[in-house]
Amino acid sequence: MTLISTRTLIDDAARAGTAVGAFNVVQLETAEAFVHAATSTRLPLILQISENCVRFHGGLEPLARAVIRLAVDAQAPLAVHLDHAEDETMALSAIDLGFSSVMYDGSTAEFAENVAATRRVVAHAHASGASVEAELGRIGGKDGAHAPGVRTDPDEAVLFVDETGVDYLAVAVGSSHAMSHRDARLDLELIRTLAGMVPTPLVLHGSSGVPDDEIVRAIRAGIRKVNVSTHLNGVYTAAIRRWLGEHEKDVDPRRYVRPARDAVAVETARLQCIFAALPDAVPAG
Repeated sequence: MTLISTRTLIDDAARAGTAVGAFNVVQLETAEAFVHAATSTRLPLILQISENCVRFHGGLEPLARAVIRLAVDAQAPLAVHLDHAEDETMALSAIDLGFSSVMYDGSTAEFAENVAATRRVVAHAHASGASVEAELGRIGGKDGAHAPGVRTDPDEAVLFVDETGVDYLAVAVGSSHAMSHRDARLDLELIRTLAGMVPTPLVLHGSSGVPDDEIVRAIRAGIRKVNVSTHLNGVYTAAIRRWLGEHEKDVDPRRYVRPARDAVAVETARLQCIFAALPDAVPAG
């Protein structure tokens, strides 16, 4: 199966009143876990590589090419997305590498500056058949830059989308990045207002801190893409800790990475079913 357009996956979710999960790749093994989950559920999935991940690996291209290859070869509908790129050049490079979509994050800039830079990325993406996500309003937890309680203004959001031509908008509605406890509560009324006013699909960041039932309510209110990173990193790390605790003398990383990869695949599949509103989706253990 070839790489799928992010636009196609999100538009399909919008028509169905569901959401597509977007899961952050940290290393090749997490990408493999996401592909396995999508293959087992036959549900669409977006593989995301963040700017932080690129900097950890020392460059975009090696990991990007591997993840794109996994997506192309998978028997599941997959897209590849660059997440939270504050570096405009990196966003343009991802488009040239064949990413399905990119997120250019100019949310810490002044409105006019954010619009100008986002417009440049949109022009380059659309010329290549890719799509663009942007952020307006500040979503918490990123290096202390986003204060709790900040929300996306609906009128400003409509103006921003109109002036930039972005395809999807990440909105600040009460979630926060890098939360390790799933107890956040969202401004569901604001999501409904934004969904009714903004002519593009809405994206929820910081979903790791949001419990399953609240995510379901957010999807019903109008969220169409749900980003998950920290929660699955916790699943991965917990599985490694369990293995090493039971096998203190083992030094082969393949032995403890395998159960971690498998655990992430199981949890990703569970989340996919929740986002797709499947009746047999099971609650978190």
